[in-house]
Amino acid sequence: MLGDSVQREDGPLAKLVPADRARAQSLAALTLRHMPRIDAVLAEFMDHKPPLRALNALRVCAAEIVLDGIPAHGAVNAAVEIARASQKTKHLAGMVNAVGRKLGELDVSALQDMPVPQLPKALRGAIVKAFGPEGTEAIERAHLERPPVDLTLRDPSKGAEWAEKLGAELLPTGSLRLHQPGQISALDGFEEGAWWVQDAAAAMPVRLMGDISGKRVLDLCAAPGGKTMQLCAAGADVTALDLSPERMHRVMENTRRMGFRPRMEVANAMHWTPDEPFDAILLDAPCSATGTIRRHPDLPYVRPSLDLKPLLDLQQNMLQRAAGWLKPGGQMVYATCSLIPAEGERQIARALEPTDLVEAPVDAAALGLTPEWQVSTGAIRLRPDYWPERGGMDGFYMARLHKQ
Repeated sequence: MLGDSVQREDGPLAKLVPADRARAQSLAALTLRHMPRIDAVLAEFMDHKPPLRALNALRVCAAEIVLDGIPAHGAVNAAVEIARASQKTKHLAGMVNAVGRKLGELDVSALQDMPVPQLPKALRGAIVKAFGPEGTEAIERAHLERPPVDLTLRDPSKGAEWAEKLGAELLPTGSLRLHQPGQISALDGFEEGAWWVQDAAAAMPVRLMGDISGKRVLDLCAAPGGKTMQLCAAGADVTALDLSPERMHRVMENTRRMGFRPRMEVANAMHWTPDEPFDAILLDAPCSATGTIRRHPDLPYVRPSLDLKPLLDLQQNMLQRAAGWLKPGGQMVYATCSLIPAEGERQIARALEPTDLVEAPVDAAALGLTPEWQVSTGAIRLRPDYWPERGGMDGFYMARLHKQ
């Protein structure tokens, strides 16, 4: 599948230098984002669907020419070379060349005037039930847009200063937004650890916790470490826990680059027990990740079905277990990057019944968010179609809980 290596750090992209890797990821994401439209255009130029390698070469070629504005001769030559490189498709090089040249005669309106691609049926049904047909269509339109890059600052008080240095937009929530980022590792502030890449929505669960300076805090399901770094930067005494040694190694690399030294625990949360209770716990629970499709457009192809039961059971069990690790008077923030209420609102409703947890008040406006995005006393629901004029955000649900 075209998207198999988009997110894999050990895939073919790992062999590329950073600039080429960034370009390859961007092009793969652009192609996947518009693939139903691209396939409809290609079908007009072909009598039947070619083998997958040749088809993917043409898909990427179409994305480069029609959407990215790359000169047709370069994109077509690259597609032809891809076809020639395989015994199974080298006989199709002429067809790829002919179709590619026809693509060079199109403009972007050929794709933009087509219907917005819909999500897979099962997922779409769940989102329609949650947000209605109009809300679902708005989310699907947001998925077509190339997302900007958001940064979280080590020192949030320097937001205006770093926005000017980087030519970034300072968002109301305190994140910086780069609309034309270029190579991230070459930007001012990367080497000294002044900021890290983190979607504006993903930065909000830690901000819900308020002042945690000096508090003993657990980051449960910590990888890849963005929230761990937020907690450290806020002055908390942080323990980061995750099941995967490989993912925790990434947390260690990220935190060390920033000069942070949280305690690291590689363990299954369902079998691990802390030495003493925590003042606060951040549970960014494993979920369907349906809120991140705008950044990872391969997800609908990798997970077209929607079997949530194992995830829902795990989320609830983790909520209940983590509640027992809190000090009386402590707080927990539960978050999922999911658009499905069963993984968010309904999980909190279930968790409050058998525990001594209650929702703690949250002020969306004080956090730089639109008040209508607050869905209950202590919970906020974010969607990809929010902030459309700014470039959107990932879909998230987050709730702040207090242990009585």
